Amino acid sequence: MTEPTAAPAPALTDLQDERLIRQEGIRAVLDAAWHRLRGGELGSLPVIVGLLVISTVFYALEPRFLSSYNLVSVLLFAAPVGIIALGIVLVLLLGEIDLSVGSVSGLSAAVMAVAQVEHGQSIPVAMLAGVATGAAIGVVYALLYVRFGVPSFVFSLAGLLAFQGGLLWVLGRNGTINLPSDSSLVQFAKFGFVPDALAYVVVLLIIAADLGATLWTRARRAKAGLSNTWLPVALAKPVLLGVGLLWLTWYLGVDRGWPKVWLLFAVLVVVMDLSLRRTRWGRHLFAVGGNEEAARRSGIRVGRIYLSVFVLCSALASLGGLMAAGVLGSVSQSSGTTDTNLTAIAAAVIGGTSLFGGRGSAYSAMLGILVLQAINSGLNLTNVESSIRFMVTGGVLLLAVAIDSVSRRARTSSGRG
Repeated sequence: MTEPTAAPAPALTDLQDERLIRQEGIRAVLDAAWHRLRGGELGSLPVIVGLLVISTVFYALEPRFLSSYNLVSVLLFAAPVGIIALGIVLVLLLGEIDLSVGSVSGLSAAVMAVAQVEHGQSIPVAMLAGVATGAAIGVVYALLYVRFGVPSFVFSLAGLLAFQGGLLWVLGRNGTINLPSDSSLVQFAKFGFVPDALAYVVVLLIIAADLGATLWTRARRAKAGLSNTWLPVALAKPVLLGVGLLWLTWYLGVDRGWPKVWLLFAVLVVVMDLSLRRTRWGRHLFAVGGNEEAARRSGIRVGRIYLSVFVLCSALASLGGLMAAGVLGSVSQSSGTTDTNLTAIAAAVIGGTSLFGGRGSAYSAMLGILVLQAINSGLNLTNVESSIRFMVTGGVLLLAVAIDSVSRRARTSSGRG
């Protein structure tokens, strides 16, 4: 006598099937995010939460903090130091440090100002001379590190002092050089703002590029037989990004609009991010920062990576110094010598770049400098003394390093598990 077979399970209706797919897609996203957090993969979450907290606190203390005028000013003054911090990100990815970026930025700005004002050179030639000064310093740094084994902390500390003296020597007795107000550098960095129509076009292009990249990635994964998240979940990021950028463009347009110097900074960040994630050079850089000996044994030319990184770091420091001179309209003995070094390094670390090398993103410079400039602006609006500002900045930096250490420990323990 045969046993009765079980009745087949009823087929799902189209509505039930869609609901199941939707639930599985959202659950998969939430589970993946939770596992990344538990494994120490915090990404940009701490700095984004920090920005929200900072904005809420300062808005409660002083509503002008979130005014369109103040937000435009924050972007305007954050961009030059952010460019310098972008170079620091590259050095930190190798597990090294450069303490002289502020002095390099001041010296390069002085070279540019003397070439333009005192020797009558055109702005392109003067700016090229300034950036070339930084690139030459980077070559020397790479030679000291690769050929002679001098630690980066030592030669950059020496450069901090030497190039500060070079700044004083280049400026001479006057001590300050005012750039002509009609100079194209001043007009770009200080008075240059993107027209509203062009700003909306740029934002729409960014949205289209992000959306296209998302769909292209999904198509590649589907072709390779890999799983994809539910389509609405995948499209949430470009949609939210687009809505946020469109609203911010409108709100900044109430005052002066997007500063051109910030647009330059954003372009540099995007280009550097693509270079780090999509090119062989970027993969080799992360490999050297993760384990230099393993990278060398795998055939990577480690010396060339160090050369490219030190040159880029110093060249970006020079470019940041030129933009800072354009924003201020002058170069003085204090250019790049106050808290520029520590601010640039703190921005890279606060933004999420690890001090231990091998982990970080170009966007760390942008997020980190926004945090620091927001704190600086908020404390100034609430009439807090500068001593408190330094202590608050130091506390935020310490918190960022602590988070990095904890997440690194979590990654290590999860890897062992």
